[in-house]
Formats: sequence, C-alpha cells, structure tokens
Amino acid sequence: MCGIVGLFLKDKSLEPRLGALLSEMLVSLTDRGPDSAGIAIYDGAAAKGRAKITIQSSAPAVDFPGLEAELGKKIEAKVSSTVKSTHAVLDIPAGKLDEARAAIAELRPNVRVMGAGEAIEIYKEVGLPADVVKRFDVTKMTGSHGVGHTRMATESAVTTLGAHPFSTGPDQCLVHNGSLSNHNNLRRELIREGMRFETENDTEVAAAYLSSKIAHGQNLGEALQSSLDDLDGFFTFVVGTKNGFGVVRDPISCKPAVMAETDQYVAFGSEYRALANLPGIDNARVWEPEPSTVYFWEH
Repeated sequence: MCGIVGLFLKDKSLEPRLGALLSEMLVSLTDRGPDSAGIAIYDGAAAKGRAKITIQSSAPAVDFPGLEAELGKKIEAKVSSTVKSTHAVLDIPAGKLDEARAAIAELRPNVRVMGAGEAIEIYKEVGLPADVVKRFDVTKMTGSHGVGHTRMATESAVTTLGAHPFSTGPDQCLVHNGSLSNHNNLRRELIREGMRFETENDTEVAAAYLSSKIAHGQNLGEALQSSLDDLDGFFTFVVGTKNGFGVVRDPISCKPAVMAETDQYVAFGSEYRALANLPGIDNARVWEPEPSTVYFWEH
C-alpha cells in the first residue's frame, strides 16, 4: 500500500507553485507509506544546452566538497552544483551527460545518481513525506510537471535507493503502487540489452522496461501500452518524461487511483484527498482511470 501523486501543469502561471502543490498532495497520503518518500520535478524553463545530474551521498560532507572542480577538470567543461542535504544537482553541458556520469562513478564511487537529463531533478530519502519535503525545500521548487511517492516496502529493503521515483533513462522517471510477478525474468532480458540496475526493486525493472521501449523509438504512450502485454502483476504507474506525463493501470486495477483535469492541470492521486486542495478542484472533471487504459499528456 503506497501513495502516488502526479501533477501536469497546462497553465504556466501555476509553475511557481508546482513544488508546493505536489508536496501537499504527497504529505496528505503519508499513512499509505511511512518508510520513504521521493519527488521528481521537471523544470519547464531549463536552460537550453545544459543538463542536470542529481546525485545522492550517505556522506555528503566527504563526497560533495571539491567535486564540482574535479568533475569540471575531468570532462573539460564548466560545472556548477547546488547542494541540498544528502543530494546535489550538478549543472553540466548537455553533450557531456554520459561522460559526466562515468566520471562521477570514478571520482566518487560511493555517490549514486538519482536522475539525469535536461529538466529532471529527483529527491528521495528514507523517512516521512513531510520530512523529505522539508529536507530538500521542495515547496519552493518551480516546474512544469512532477510526480511523488510515499512507500510501504513489501519486496525489498527500506533504503534511499529503494525509494521511488526510479529513473533509468534521460528525463524519465516512474512511481508505482503494486507488485510485479515477472520482474526477475524481465531484469535478465534487460541486462542482456545493456541496462544496469542499482537495486532488486521490481519498480526499477518497470522503469527500465519503459526506458528500453523509448530508446527503441516508442513514445511514452506507446511504451505504456506495451507494458500491458509484457508486465505481469498488479500495478498503477505514473510516469514522467521531459515533456510528458502518463498513467496506466493493470487489467484488474485493484490499486486505488483517481484523476482530475481542468484547463489548468491534470492531477493524479491514489486517493481523492490528495487532490482536494488543488485550485479549481470543485469544477474539475474527476474520474477513476479505467483498467488497461493509457492516459498520456504532453507539452
């Protein structure tokens, strides 16, 4: 029993409030998952030609000092960083993304990459949603869309890496309520394709599956449609890409879900209480997403 939220803004005037709105939505679902929590924020106004890598360290006082200069020297490019508690966001040239990830692994082997791309930032840690939101000052963040998750662990350890969202491709992330029964077989197939995994979590496999489909030319909507044929188990997915936001539920759809749409936004919550304080919710179209049906929006 986990809690998922998602918010895709159509109205740019709401973008300064994205972090605050998404945080309130997530905190409202705290009792659905007290183990860990995380949020992915997409910055619709990200600088062109630049990319971001969000990293996490269990010893930030050791790992973060000097990294900016060392990484810049290693990839021969200007690097800047913003530290937030156990996480740091590294700003690099977009063309240096893969090179920078390899360099980080060499320079700081104990650091883990939470997400990377031109627009995405991911913050996740063990703890209650309110504590995680406060720790990373999420309420002040701006952006065009985002997703959040509060976790009740069932199949893997309670760790930072085991928290959602999972990101396995550039500007891609996934949050999940449910469990997959064929994730071990899928993991082996994806490893043969060259995918790498940080955890034993079934949700990471789902994220990697979608990343693989997108890498082979499908858009997010098509990749979610494919998941209905290839993934076994109970699942509700909310997925983000640089420009898109998607939702899909398995054919049985035993996990709760509700959506709302207005001229200003599309919102998702595991329960209606997550949507109750959104602007204009009284006039929104509110519905339960259908089983085996892909819902997909794109800027």
